[in-house]
Amino acid sequence: MQASTYAIKTSVCFDARNRRRACVLAAGFANTRSVALNCNFTSNNSICMRDMGMKLTRAAQGVETLFRSTVKPRSVKAQTSAGDIEEATPFRPQEKKSSGVVLPFVGVACLGAILFGYHLGVVNGALEYLAKDLGIAENTVLQGWIVSSLLAGATVGSFTGGSLADKFGRTRTFQLDAVPLAAGAFLCATAQSVQTMIIGRVLAGIGIGISSAIVPLYISEVSPTEIRGALGSVNQLFICVGILAALVAGLPLAGNPLWWRTMFGLAAIPSILLALGMGLSPESPRWLFQQGKKSEAEKSILTLYGKERVSEVMLDLTNAGQGSAEPEAGWFDLFSSRYWKVVSVGAALFLFQQLAGINAVVYYSTSVFRSAGIESDVAASALVGAANVFGTAVASSLMDRQGRKSLLTFSFTGMAASMLLLSLSFTWKVLAPYSGTLAVLGTVLYVLSFSLGAGPVPALLLPEIFASRIRAKAVALSLGMHWISNFVIGLYFLSVVNKFGISTVYLGFATVCLLAVLYIAVNVVETKGRSLEEIERALNPVV
Repeated sequence: MQASTYAIKTSVCFDARNRRRACVLAAGFANTRSVALNCNFTSNNSICMRDMGMKLTRAAQGVETLFRSTVKPRSVKAQTSAGDIEEATPFRPQEKKSSGVVLPFVGVACLGAILFGYHLGVVNGALEYLAKDLGIAENTVLQGWIVSSLLAGATVGSFTGGSLADKFGRTRTFQLDAVPLAAGAFLCATAQSVQTMIIGRVLAGIGIGISSAIVPLYISEVSPTEIRGALGSVNQLFICVGILAALVAGLPLAGNPLWWRTMFGLAAIPSILLALGMGLSPESPRWLFQQGKKSEAEKSILTLYGKERVSEVMLDLTNAGQGSAEPEAGWFDLFSSRYWKVVSVGAALFLFQQLAGINAVVYYSTSVFRSAGIESDVAASALVGAANVFGTAVASSLMDRQGRKSLLTFSFTGMAASMLLLSLSFTWKVLAPYSGTLAVLGTVLYVLSFSLGAGPVPALLLPEIFASRIRAKAVALSLGMHWISNFVIGLYFLSVVNKFGISTVYLGFATVCLLAVLYIAVNVVETKGRSLEEIERALNPVV
């Protein structure tokens, strides 16, 4: 019990209410997973690539999209996990206009991302009021369990999401996921006891854990190569939207203390819409092909990309070895010599993401903003959230132009500089007159830098670099490790701060960010402009 009590201090310490708000925001920002691959991709210099002629209407407008791809064939050399160099030449047909649409289905999947952010953020403003209603206003331990039980459920959900996606398919898993999401929302909204509230939070956590695995997986598998980066980053954008929606949903609490029940109940609406929407959405053609359902895969490709690209995508799937005699991968296959290097890099970068300090920055954001004269907690949360949303939107527009690796490098470099600025603002006496302003500047720049790369890129890279037969389980494993590391760091973070001081901790975070830059330079490869099948042929050859 003592260990459990201490584990939840990160949610109920820090001046109680203000720190809880920061903790929830931190959890949302920290769930933008980082992964890379331990190989070296190089494009043949003698091969040129024509401009991509694809045009996509803005995702925010929610309109149907027409795609056209004009990418010229090129050779790709890669060092596999076995150390061999292989060359793969992707097939590209002549320029054709596509009549398929993908944006509406990505939008449906992003309901899972919205729920992810909303369930993380909804307890932020509601905890004080539900604690009074349930009679635990003075019991910070039980309040902490209400907050952190979501994390426990998410850990379970993230590990099970991969197996469900492999067994039942992506769309059916979304529909199954809607059950704990809706049930959790209902139990939380109607809870008359702490026990019921915790059960509801655990169910909601299982739901967002599954969502954290299958949303980026589905988006990557249905998105055209030309815009996969932009659409992949939409996942993180909608997580931010969910967090901000939870913040807005809490505004009526001051005038209606029982509004907290409505806040939790509102989460059931997108859960139901997710289940209904996925009933109308096409299954991942890659999963269908892997299951040997080639005719159904063709129908899915027809819906997503149009009849003009059916033969192209089917040939790509065939050349990648999908639907071959290889059996479905088990969990132990992830640790085989064939896949372990790629999987281990994903796990390593998750540690870099967690140790880079996003939780610390958001935990202390309220105090930082108060030191600069910003007394409103809502204003501080809104400013941090706005920086995150803005940075993610910019990253979405740059993802397919600048590439994943350059954004990651820039992101961690900016985070290191911001951490150094934060540390100096607390320690250098010469900066004392400007310490509040510098601390706010460092906080905003850190969140902005994080959202440009360390936030949206990992969720995109995870499904890109894993072979089709291990993709769902590898993504689930990586995200499971993310949730575990998030919990462990939250458990010991306060002890480290109390022992060494926040300035020293910030310096440590800056060092981690610089180490991440070096690690990325050696291990991360660029995946922009390459189909999933092209990447798979080069990095995970059939044996």
